Amino acid sequence: MGTLMGPRMAESGRVAGSAPADPDPESGRSRAESDSGLCKPSLVATTDSIAQALEAKDPSESISILYRILENPSSSPEALRIKEQAISNLSDLLKQEKRAEDLRSLLTQLRPFFSVIPKAKTAKIVRGIIDAVAKIPGTSDLQISLCKEMVEWTRAEKRTFLRQRVEARLASLLMENQEYAEALTLLSGLIKEVRRLDDKLLLVDINLLESKLHFSLRNLPKAKAALTAARTAANAIYVPPAQQGTIDLQSGILHAEEKDYKTAYSYFFEAFEAFNALEDPRAVFSLKYMLLCKIMVNQSDDVAGIISSKAGLLYLGPDLDAMKAVADAHSKRSLRFFEIALRDYKPQLEEDPIVHRHLSSLYDTLLEQNLCRLIEPFSRVEISHIAELIELPVDHVEKKLSQMILDKKFAGTLDQGAGCLIVFEDAKTDAIFQATLDTIANVGKQLTMSVRRPTTRRLATSNQTLDGQHPTIDVWHPTADISDWVVQHLATNVSD
Repeated sequence: MGTLMGPRMAESGRVAGSAPADPDPESGRSRAESDSGLCKPSLVATTDSIAQALEAKDPSESISILYRILENPSSSPEALRIKEQAISNLSDLLKQEKRAEDLRSLLTQLRPFFSVIPKAKTAKIVRGIIDAVAKIPGTSDLQISLCKEMVEWTRAEKRTFLRQRVEARLASLLMENQEYAEALTLLSGLIKEVRRLDDKLLLVDINLLESKLHFSLRNLPKAKAALTAARTAANAIYVPPAQQGTIDLQSGILHAEEKDYKTAYSYFFEAFEAFNALEDPRAVFSLKYMLLCKIMVNQSDDVAGIISSKAGLLYLGPDLDAMKAVADAHSKRSLRFFEIALRDYKPQLEEDPIVHRHLSSLYDTLLEQNLCRLIEPFSRVEISHIAELIELPVDHVEKKLSQMILDKKFAGTLDQGAGCLIVFEDAKTDAIFQATLDTIANVGKQLTMSVRRPTTRRLATSNQTLDGQHPTIDVWHPTADISDWVVQHLATNVSD
């Protein structure tokens, strides 16, 4: 161990958090290392070398040993297997040390190694390193550039299977970075290509991503169509539980957007069960959206029971506390408590676009209910007095009252000169009018059913008989005439 203490990457000389030195194009090592002569010879790729790296006390020393294992030129099956294990350990260590640039350079240095191992293993290693970079905070731009580099390399090497998956990952990163146009263009070509190859599993991922992209663009019809396509492809194959949970989560989001909160709750519940079994961090978001649905259907009292359940206790934290505060404000019909919850839990409520959109609608509903309750005793009241009672700015209250009048939530007008609200009494309608119209409608239905039955009317003739009586004859009379007569007769009685 004494000969291996010198780190390959000159870790002791690098400032923590600083970017690594530029790699030398010939050797693949950093220029600072090549110039200083600190590089060590390669190690034989054996299990003892891996154990030696794992036993090192300093992460920098372990990283140095693993790099030296990868520099070994041996290409025997055992050496290749050891190198694959070294790559996995090295990517984990670099991820723990949050050295994203080193992970990027590692992916570039491994390209000669990829030419001697199967393509499936290459795809696994590349995706593993990209995932490791993704787990380092603040590396979104680096991930995008890394994916673009790998797309170019895979296209040049004609590795279609890997390229399609890296392009799907790139589209996801572009969507998260709000570069929607570029992501949509990339997905459009990718979907056509994958459909021709009939790769169902990848097609499910791409259709799900397309649904999320259209939802971000507020195009609900296309988002629903893409989700339906994902479900159709998923029905033909076995879908992993995590992916099925993602489908259910997206389904719940779309149903909630259409105000179908009961159906959305059932989808969120299915997604929560799938993520909870896998200990996926998305479980807390599914549970949060479940509580949101309960609040939106005026069942705020159920929120406390769900949080205190066995599954809910596992995810206690700011997200559930925020939804509990909103539920309490909603059950008390208090705008002040609602605004306090929005202020105290801003990251959990306002920075979540799905929750924020529905809570905005809930806030408007609560505001309308409170305003209607306050103006009910008055026929004429100052707007400033209403604003004082509801503890909101005067201009905000005036704007909302104007909107409610236009929406016919109540009858009234605003006297802006006097700063008053004038409330009109609701015009009372006599119940007999509606009863009369219902009677006429029922008679009309009965006459329509008997339209084929002819009726007769006995009419007197102009000639008298011997006894001085006028003879009568039967005349066919249309039913429509009787209908008109009944309507006129009923109308006359109603007016009397």
